[in-house]
Amino acid sequence: MDMEKIKIFDTTLRDGEQSAGASMSVEDKLLIAEKLDEMKVDIIEAGFPYASKGDFDAVSKISEKTKNSIVCGLARANFNDIDCAGKSLKRAKKPRIHTFISTSELHMKYKLKMKKEEVVEAIKKSIKRAKKFTDDIEWSPEDASRTDLDFLYKTIDIAIASGATTINIPDTVGYAIPGEFGKLISNIKKNVTNIDKATISVHCHNDLGLAVSNSLSAIIAGARQVECTINGIGERAGNAALEEIVMCLKTRKDLLPFYSEVDNKKISSISHLVSTVTGFSVQPNKAIVGKNAFAHESGIHQDGMLKHSNTYEIITPESVGLSSSELVLGKHSGRHAFKVKLQNLGYKFEETKINELFVKFKSLADKKKQVFDEDLLALADEERSLKKSNLIELIDISISSGLKKKANAEVKLSYEKKIKLSNSDGSGPIDAVFKAIKKILNVKANLVVYQVNAITKGTDAQAEVSVRLEDEGVSVLGIGNDIDTIVASGKAYINGLNKLILKKDKAEDSKKALNSQAEEIDKHVI
Repeated sequence: MDMEKIKIFDTTLRDGEQSAGASMSVEDKLLIAEKLDEMKVDIIEAGFPYASKGDFDAVSKISEKTKNSIVCGLARANFNDIDCAGKSLKRAKKPRIHTFISTSELHMKYKLKMKKEEVVEAIKKSIKRAKKFTDDIEWSPEDASRTDLDFLYKTIDIAIASGATTINIPDTVGYAIPGEFGKLISNIKKNVTNIDKATISVHCHNDLGLAVSNSLSAIIAGARQVECTINGIGERAGNAALEEIVMCLKTRKDLLPFYSEVDNKKISSISHLVSTVTGFSVQPNKAIVGKNAFAHESGIHQDGMLKHSNTYEIITPESVGLSSSELVLGKHSGRHAFKVKLQNLGYKFEETKINELFVKFKSLADKKKQVFDEDLLALADEERSLKKSNLIELIDISISSGLKKKANAEVKLSYEKKIKLSNSDGSGPIDAVFKAIKKILNVKANLVVYQVNAITKGTDAQAEVSVRLEDEGVSVLGIGNDIDTIVASGKAYINGLNKLILKKDKAEDSKKALNSQAEEIDKHVI
């Protein structure tokens, strides 16, 4: 049986970032884009360039650095959006502009306030404009799954005739069910006369928990590109999860005679990176990348696994970049084994940085009985998060608290290359630490989100703390890891403050650009 390729279009950096609270910095996006490029994702939708200066900068920088993947910028059907996308992509080796307009009666009437004829004209003009910048044009009829079929066929025909090379069919509100959505793709193939001149793509939302199922039904019916995100993040209930799509294609070739070129062994490391950057924890029972995806507690299951792993595992931990061994490294492990393990998990650091991480690993191994893959992922991602700025560094924390005693924290920091000491009371030890840090730095940052996750199991598990800080409209995410939750909290808070200082320095320059765009941002027509 001949195998057909399915293009993987990752929109983590665009639709994924639209998850409430998941805003990413330009540096964060570059880190994720680098990983996506390494894992051979076909298309990276790097952002919506006209939406903000930050998005424009992210798309521009990703365009410069991406070696393998097509880099795509999103644009509405108006000249300002398209021109901005084109400019942001000018250094991309393989640029794509993805333009869209709503086609459902509901959207045209209430959102666009446009008639069908006006929408058709906007499609023609927007695609023609986009072709000034690139021949790789993707077009989407927003809310396609609730669009009148005859009008949908007409708009697709016009889009292809105007120069679109990919037609993306979005289930914008996650309304469709698999049989229905597959039939929609089949009907498009039958009723759009020039559909053979374009690749059919699908973009499914997960409002009813059917995004992956709908995407697979669409593939069976003729779609050859799937739009998805790491960990399934995105608007509302999210998008089809890239890791689930890729592993379904790899695992069920008996019923799905297709393949992707994505390196599935890099899935776990990028999943952890996206979780770290966004502060969105992956639920333990999440398919493919959850902590429990390869865990077996039931005695019956454990017995079966000991006799043959295929009794209860249809994919292996190694296939997604994890180790099959629970105890990966320990305090007696050497630097070479540590370096190789990091490489196997998908990380590349310079030798000096390997040495620094190895010291941290040894310190962790002395405190823990077992060091897991997840511990190493946390160490590596924390390093990449902290390396952005070291204006403020945590040197030590000392805590005094008790059942009948008010919590007090003494904090020692290095700030502007000077050692600073402070202590403060608080309603609890972590509150006291944060107050002591704020006292040293004299900052007014508001703590919006505080979240703690145990990276592995057991009372000696590393804590991964994420905090979201806001100050004068600027929002940042801080990350910290340590076997001591209070220390991890202090690290996260300082990591956030470092980012906040850098971001606020740039905010004034961005404000002017954002203000000039604000007047245009809600326009939908040419």
